[in-house]
Amino acid sequence: MNELQIILTETSARLFGEHVTKEVLEAAEKGAWPDDLWAAVEENGLTKPLVPDAQGGAGAGWAEAFVILHAAGSFAAPIPLAETIIAGRLLSLAGIDTPPGPLSVAPVGKAETLRLEAKGGGRIGGAASAVPWGGKVEHVAVLAEKEGELHVALIARDAYIAEGDRNIAGEARDRIIFDDSPVVAAAPAGDGITREAIWLMGALARVAQMAGGIGRILAESVRYANHREQFGRPIARFQAIQHQLAVLASHAAAADMAAESAALALDAGDAAFEIACAKVVTGEAAGLGAAIAHQVHGAIGFTYEHALHFITRRLWSWRAEFGAENAWAERIGRDVAARGADALWSDLTARQAG
Repeated sequence: MNELQIILTETSARLFGEHVTKEVLEAAEKGAWPDDLWAAVEENGLTKPLVPDAQGGAGAGWAEAFVILHAAGSFAAPIPLAETIIAGRLLSLAGIDTPPGPLSVAPVGKAETLRLEAKGGGRIGGAASAVPWGGKVEHVAVLAEKEGELHVALIARDAYIAEGDRNIAGEARDRIIFDDSPVVAAAPAGDGITREAIWLMGALARVAQMAGGIGRILAESVRYANHREQFGRPIARFQAIQHQLAVLASHAAAADMAAESAALALDAGDAAFEIACAKVVTGEAAGLGAAIAHQVHGAIGFTYEHALHFITRRLWSWRAEFGAENAWAERIGRDVAARGADALWSDLTARQAG
């Protein structure tokens, strides 16, 4: 880790540890906005790691954003931090100033298209489903077509309709409708900004969050096993529990490595392959890890009163967002098949060397 990453790691852990309490998580599921948490995140500069210095951001890269999102996932922070970071990146590449407050991005569905028209200073039309926190944010950054070209546009919350929906973790995943909605600002998409780019950045954000969440349930499972006694001794001393924890630990380590490698690859350039691999690895680890964590915790882990479900329900949700692992595995297989068997080893070693 470089010095900035160390600072971000310490700051994120301290901040989320202080502000993401069980009470905050429960209130968020009932619709309450965590004002203190968001204010602390914004005041500490965690919302704009990918925005250049000249535009009020940190001017950092995905390796630094990964540290922040990993911590947010570990604590199940109930805020659109990942979406705000991605929106800031899109806006900055298009030369649009990133406004303060929580942001989201749209569309997140590959088949959905929004339209930008020049009339009245810019108007957006169309609908986007499953937009993260669409009804909770203050602005949404969208990718829209205008005369056959992609543009980035910024739209204020009061300019569109949000039809509420949620994932199984209770996080808002709203359908938003743009009905000739006025834009705050719009500009041609910057270099490298495509529909695919939003999908890849979204997948990487979920990968980082899942890696953090998997690490957290491992720590909680180890702690519980060392304190929970059965037949006069901690259950951590039983070989069956030790085996399960070892499996969980190995998947947590693999998820961390795959996620961090994908972030570093995106900083270096093309990271589609690494992100695909990381989404498969972390998705599988999330499913298996959540199952093991609940098995170790036993009946208490399935109750609402226990905090474990705040992490595991997010893991189950995040693994399906921006493509589940089966979709990414199919993509990897098709790409490998298209390149041919003779190119597989050289492709792998070339990317590793990079």
